[in-house]
Amino acid sequence: MAAYEYTARDGAGNEFSSLYTNIESIEALRRELVKLGCVLIHARRQRASLRPRSHIRQRDVASFAYKFGGMYSAGLPIASCLETLEQQTDNHAFRTIITDVRRHVQAGSSLKAAFEPHRRVFSDFFLGMIDAGESSGRLSQSLEASARYLEKRLDLQQKTRAAFVYPIVVGVVCSLVVTCLLIFVVPVFSQLYKKMHVQLPGPTQMLVTLSVVLRYWWWTLPPAILGGVLGVRRLFAHPNVRIHWDRLKTRMPLLGPLNRCVLVSQFVRTFGMLISVGVPIIEAVETAGRVARNEEIAEIADDLQQAIRAGRPIAGSLQAYGIFPPMVVQFVASGEEAGILPEMLAKAADLLDKDADKLAASLLVKLEPALTIVMGLVIGLILMGVYLPMFDYMAHLR
Repeated sequence: MAAYEYTARDGAGNEFSSLYTNIESIEALRRELVKLGCVLIHARRQRASLRPRSHIRQRDVASFAYKFGGMYSAGLPIASCLETLEQQTDNHAFRTIITDVRRHVQAGSSLKAAFEPHRRVFSDFFLGMIDAGESSGRLSQSLEASARYLEKRLDLQQKTRAAFVYPIVVGVVCSLVVTCLLIFVVPVFSQLYKKMHVQLPGPTQMLVTLSVVLRYWWWTLPPAILGGVLGVRRLFAHPNVRIHWDRLKTRMPLLGPLNRCVLVSQFVRTFGMLISVGVPIIEAVETAGRVARNEEIAEIADDLQQAIRAGRPIAGSLQAYGIFPPMVVQFVASGEEAGILPEMLAKAADLLDKDADKLAASLLVKLEPALTIVMGLVIGLILMGVYLPMFDYMAHLR
């Protein structure tokens, strides 16, 4: 499948240009346009690197879902809703995707099938909600629920990231100070010690070597860093490495509890949202496992599906995994007994979000003094390495 930029003429004789994605060939594109009452004038294949995926924010997707649901609940046809949203969207990449979805819908495709080629933008959760809304006749509710879910998820991510702004700033400042010391201060003392014929101890010699690398071999650092990043990404793409890393993220000191809280909240909220609009429980568990993007959660989701097929209660199955807090298990058990599982899952996710906020604030309080001490130690060790030969020289003079 490929994407084609094309110019066509509609039934009124007006020419327009657009982009059609997920189409096999120009002939297939011509046939699709004929179904829409248009005539293809010319088309050319778009290179994959130019396809508009990476410039679309999830905030835009949430806003789109809210507006789409509101217009559809007011009685507007799906194609008219998409056309209006297409005209109102400022983001060119997103507008192109909405255009593609609208043209598939006008050609007779289901809404889920129209969104399917853009799964990376709209996520498995969104497509699952669309499918459930179409099947149950509750599309507007599904879209509004999707928008609420996306906003809650984005708010939680924003709060979590905000907690790490200070550590990142401290790390950057520390790196800049160390780099300036190595480039401007260490060479001055190195030349001084060379003229004084002072033998450099190990720590000082290491600083001099680092200074030479930064001053004369700096051009080797970007390729080395890029190679290291690509190597690490390839390593973490391996399934065995990935699952061990995902498990470590939820068990490491300090960051582990926060990561676990955010991960469980996302899984529980996705699961609850999906079954609230009529998605079958087994399918909802599978989708929630994929949305979490964590190999440990994916394995748990597979086990949960088997337990549900065997007729075992969900709460009992969750209790077997230490990653789920007892509060979540209790909420699920109460929801199963009372027949209000979606509502109880939503409440559990809200409480987990509040816990994540508290953990992020607590983590910041712990990190601030620790990072200040680390920065002071690093700079102090560098200065000690710089002045160590001077102390030795003074001792010999005595």
